[in-house]
Amino acid sequence: MKHSTQTLGALLAALFLAAQVPAALAHGDVVPQAVDTTGLKKLGADWQTANPYREEKTAIRIGDSAYNQNCARCHGLGGVSGGIAPDLRYLPKGDEGDEIFLQRIRKGAVRDGRVYMPPFEETLSQEAMWAIRAWLETVHEE
Repeated sequence: MKHSTQTLGALLAALFLAAQVPAALAHGDVVPQAVDTTGLKKLGADWQTANPYREEKTAIRIGDSAYNQNCARCHGLGGVSGGIAPDLRYLPKGDEGDEIFLQRIRKGAVRDGRVYMPPFEETLSQEAMWAIRAWLETVHEE
């Protein structure tokens, strides 16, 4: 009897843990992390249409950290998607990619009532967003 009780307990524990895995792997409610933009030129209230930090070393360093804290959980480490969200290495470089990036990061994406990407406009500063974009251009692939 003792053996079957232990087996049942282990089975229940395994089922409980297995039920938690999808929650850990899903987008879920993840709190965005603050981005320290010290060292970047302040951009003011008007949104830039092109990345003012393109190829700027400080922005790239800040953007790398900001990406890892806020974007990698869905878009993958190094911009390499694991299939949950688009692979950002293929985002066009230059002004064309800036336009696509800014629209999506500011407004997010919702389809059929499901949030595919949360809007970051109220959470990340314009400086933080453009720093992420500056870093993304360093990992770009055709």
